[in-house]
Amino acid sequence: MTAHLRPLVSAAELASLLAGPRPPVLLDARWRLGGPPGRADHAVGHLPGAVFVDLDTDLAGAPGAGGRHPLPEPDDLRRVLRAAGVRADRPVVAYDADNGSVAARAWWLLRWAGHAEVAVLDGGYAAWVADRRPVSTDQPQPEPGDVEVRAGNMPVLDAESAAGLARSGVLLDARAPERYRGDVEPIDPRAGHIPGAVNAPFAGHIGADGRWLAGSALAERFAGLGVRDGEPVGAYCGSGVTAASVVLALEASGLTSAREPAALYAGSWSHWCVDPARPVATGDEH
Repeated sequence: MTAHLRPLVSAAELASLLAGPRPPVLLDARWRLGGPPGRADHAVGHLPGAVFVDLDTDLAGAPGAGGRHPLPEPDDLRRVLRAAGVRADRPVVAYDADNGSVAARAWWLLRWAGHAEVAVLDGGYAAWVADRRPVSTDQPQPEPGDVEVRAGNMPVLDAESAAGLARSGVLLDARAPERYRGDVEPIDPRAGHIPGAVNAPFAGHIGADGRWLAGSALAERFAGLGVRDGEPVGAYCGSGVTAASVVLALEASGLTSAREPAALYAGSWSHWCVDPARPVATGDEH
């Protein structure tokens, strides 16, 4: 594993890394919108040594003016990561139940914090179990880590810069098409999307086997949405979680890189829609 680790690793690759001289720290980020909490899944079974991190309390700040899942304060994130045993000289692999949409938030936060050696388990816990890899119910007690959090190592959009990117580049909306169009809005007070944004549902990154599409297929998908190599691109979703999987998918596609990643609108729709002065588009129109 190098500082330019590919953003996705297979179950077989992860097993090999765990048996190597510098095994990665494992973060279990399983979570469901509307619950129940993923901690119950962790208790039933997890990758051996994996530490559970909760999206709502560990990987986000308190909901409020910044949205439903605002970025955590650097000091809070440092405490979480050190408690999980994250060290400056050790890689990290995060996983969730299957599609990587929540694990990508952990991946993005670590990269934002300046920890380059981080990846997501392709296919998540489901792929690990399907590969007949070992699981455990033991609750790990890792040695405290020493990682520092140097916030700002990934580009972040606010409402103004997200609106600007939708006009001057490509702003991808990772939500399901019906939420993008404004047909339904089960969570936030207004329905629709940021004017100029292009719908790129995060579910489109995943193949029929539950694993991520190959880089070439992802590149073809994003090219069809107007993404061009070297041109500015960013992503948002409902609250800045699944949009992180778009940032990851863009890097896996080769259209962006670890040195020049896509930007993330951290507050996302949950931040945009609460200001009545911000315009809202509906339907399939950009």
